[in-house]
Amino acid sequence: MSELRNNTAASRYELEEQGQTSWADYRLQGERLFIDHVESPAALRGTGAAGRLMAALAQDAKDHGLKITPICSYAAAWLKRSPEYRDLVG
Repeated sequence: MSELRNNTAASRYELEEQGQTSWADYRLQGERLFIDHVESPAALRGTGAAGRLMAALAQDAKDHGLKITPICSYAAAWLKRSPEYRDLVG
């Protein structure tokens, strides 16, 4: 697994696996990170790639003292079932 990239120019987090990139589009407003969309390429769907992206993204937000507002339904569901990151939702 590769490291999480924060592509600030595109306002998205990226995680590359098997030569494919999963991503999460975001908007940063102050200390709040809005997650608008999370997606993995078709070849990575069902492999847990989006979950690994979310785990890395959530840890990065936590490390930087950010709160997360999930707009994307996948991000909201992932955060809801991840007790170690639930406190980030706001």
